[in-house]
Amino acid sequence: MVKKSVLAAALVAAAALTLSACGSSDNDSKKPIADISVEAKTQAATVLDQPFTKPNLVLTDTHGKKYDLREETKGKPTLIYFGYTNCPDVCPLIMSNIAIAKKSLPEADRDKLQVVFVTTDPERDTPASLGTWLKSQDPSFIGLTGDFPTIQAGARQIGIGIDAPKKEKDGTVVSMHGSQVIAFSPKTDQGYVLYSEDTTPEDYAKDLPKIVKGEKP
Repeated sequence: MVKKSVLAAALVAAAALTLSACGSSDNDSKKPIADISVEAKTQAATVLDQPFTKPNLVLTDTHGKKYDLREETKGKPTLIYFGYTNCPDVCPLIMSNIAIAKKSLPEADRDKLQVVFVTTDPERDTPASLGTWLKSQDPSFIGLTGDFPTIQAGARQIGIGIDAPKKEKDGTVVSMHGSQVIAFSPKTDQGYVLYSEDTTPEDYAKDLPKIVKGEKP
């Protein structure tokens, strides 16, 4: 049992240090973002025995209005993901998977669940462009943008590493970021479940009813 716990902890710690396929950073992969330990790991979800405190983030939503993450999502089941709209693969896939799974919830639960997408590429992801992109995924998804240092600091509060966008030799701009989705409980407002980029719509659909109630998947 001890060996399984240690292995699970190692797997989650590794996940927190891994940047998504949108890009990679040797420097970031060598330094710890957070000390993460786990209580249990299911096929898709990792339940943390030391939950994250919700990031203290005040950004701008897709309507150009101030959005205080803690205040706006207080007491609500919330999924938070950091990514960017020009990502060619991982970001749209993760958001699509969540959108598909959300449709399987009863309407009352769909209305309760908050899905927050925080851009890691704020220079290009304006409120308007972010809003258009998210609307194609799910109109209820919340998009946030702001200055990069604030976003980076907020991501680090929940163990997610992100690098400032940079231009490659071919002219493309790459935003490198961790690809974890963190679920926050409506009971405690703490991030107690972690999902990797490999989580399927079926995985989310199975867990979301419990996430909405603040239960362990």
